Amino acid sequence: MTGEGSHREGLRPNRRAVLAAPLLLALALAPRESHAAEAPLRIGSLKFGTLNWLTETIRAEGLATREGLSFESIDFAGGQATTVALQAGDIDLIVSDWLWAMRRRQEGEDFRFAPFSTALGALMVASGGPVRTVADLKGRRLGVAGGALDKSWLLLRAYAQQTAGIDLAKDAESVYGAPPLINQQLSLGRIDAALTFWPFAARLDAQGFARLLDMKEVVAGLGIAPPPPLVGFVWRERIAATKGAQIAAFFRAAAAANRLLAGSDAAATHAWERLRPLMQAADTAEFDKLRDYYRAGIPGAFDTADVAACAKLYDVLARVGGAELVGPKPGFDPRLFALSKG
Repeated sequence: MTGEGSHREGLRPNRRAVLAAPLLLALALAPRESHAAEAPLRIGSLKFGTLNWLTETIRAEGLATREGLSFESIDFAGGQATTVALQAGDIDLIVSDWLWAMRRRQEGEDFRFAPFSTALGALMVASGGPVRTVADLKGRRLGVAGGALDKSWLLLRAYAQQTAGIDLAKDAESVYGAPPLINQQLSLGRIDAALTFWPFAARLDAQGFARLLDMKEVVAGLGIAPPPPLVGFVWRERIAATKGAQIAAFFRAAAAANRLLAGSDAAATHAWERLRPLMQAADTAEFDKLRDYYRAGIPGAFDTADVAACAKLYDVLARVGGAELVGPKPGFDPRLFALSKG
């Protein structure tokens, strides 16, 4: 589940010049060396998005300095603004879903994809409420973060049809909206369940709502394994000629930062405490849930088995979402994905 305007209007003047370093996938890019004299890698992110948790950790822990690389983190107002800026060449790297990148590739764009997180959305309900199974959604009000083509919504529809024999698009009253609004509607009892992005599911979890169904369970229930990521880093293949080594360095630093954030020692605790202002947690319970959900989504190796799982996922989404989702010339292109050793 991802966010989505107009050309460069989402670009913020607030640029945080930071040093960066990450792990690379098998991109056949360049070896480690200092790139300080080169133009910085331009990364587009949402001001309070989880990508900033990663880049702040890279900066603060000196991981960028270790790689001898600079990057520039550029804030945008929404997800659609980042994709527009990437297509315009204003930035080099963003986080988006691979369905978007796949469709652009089918249209002639040379995008590549590497996992950022395996965390997906979740179906949240009131603890002890009337909705205890997917079948209980029939005839009830279901809030969906995003729109009618949200990937988690399409997957849940396929899962409900397969496991309960119901078509949620017809058998439930779907209410679409931004994640904060969907959370609010569930809290007020105006909807019976909420399908929302993982950071917002974490916030509801901290407030005492129950996670009825994680989207990873939905994917597994559809016979897709291992559960593939939907969200990841997207960049143009052509920039490998000029910034390939910088991208490789960024991925090395990202992996090192995630290893730190996944830990349970004093260093990890300190790193997470540093991120509190960016996380905007209402209290300690919410902070803990956001941290735990993030950790659960840290990606490992991404290999041919994962690409095969993505192909199966694509088939399901293309069947349910149709041409409006995958475009007039649907087709799965495995060359989109950059493999890694984890």
